[in-house]
Amino acid sequence: QVRLVESGGGLVQAGGSLRLSCAASGRTFNGYVMGWFRQAPGKEREFVSAITWANGYTYYTDSVKGRFTISRDNAKSTVYLQMNSLKPEDTANYYCARKSPIGNVYSTKGYDYWGQGTQVTVSS
Repeated sequence: QVRLVESGGGLVQAGGSLRLSCAASGRTFNGYVMGWFRQAPGKEREFVSAITWANGYTYYTDSVKGRFTISRDNAKSTVYLQMNSLKPEDTANYYCARKSPIGNVYSTKGYDYWGQGTQVTVSS
């Protein structure tokens, strides 16, 4: 009963910035965690970042620390991913997802709802 819709992807040159948005509807703000994952062709879907609805605690994969910032607007039920200093290796389809109360924050297995994805392409 949760619907997630990503937006904000596009084509940028290396060093550029993008801000992704994930608009959520349905039950989301009940101690849940929202995460961003990405998947490039031929690769497994991997964790990027996550944030708790209640307290705003954040998690990042090492490769994006210092470059990406996750945030949320609880009133708007929207999660954002500000991506700066983009690199070609950031190119992927980016997905937002909602995590269940128990599970590994960093694992796709712990998330029960997913958006359709938004494409991010970074050129050299």
